[in-house]
Amino acid sequence: MSAPHLLVHNKKDNVGVVVAEDLRGGDEMLCVVTEDDSDFRLTALHSVPLGHKIALAELAAGDAAIKYGEDIGAVTKAVAKGGHVHTHNLKTKRW
Repeated sequence: MSAPHLLVHNKKDNVGVVVAEDLRGGDEMLCVVTEDDSDFRLTALHSVPLGHKIALAELAAGDAAIKYGEDIGAVTKAVAKGGHVHTHNLKTKRW
């Protein structure tokens, strides 16, 4: 298997973390689920920096972003499957 582009920590997650440098819009990503070492393919809609998140499914405003199987924040703007998820469309629920 080639090196993954995206890591998904838990099968419940709806976002994954970019682990490849120079990920560009249109790239087909190898996505690996670390919980069970399964994998799948997903196309990145945008160039996304290392360490940022990508939506694994369509996310609507108000949806919870799930990472590590846990709610990490509220989606503030709709995000398409394969779209960039970061501070421009995700807000922590702590503040």
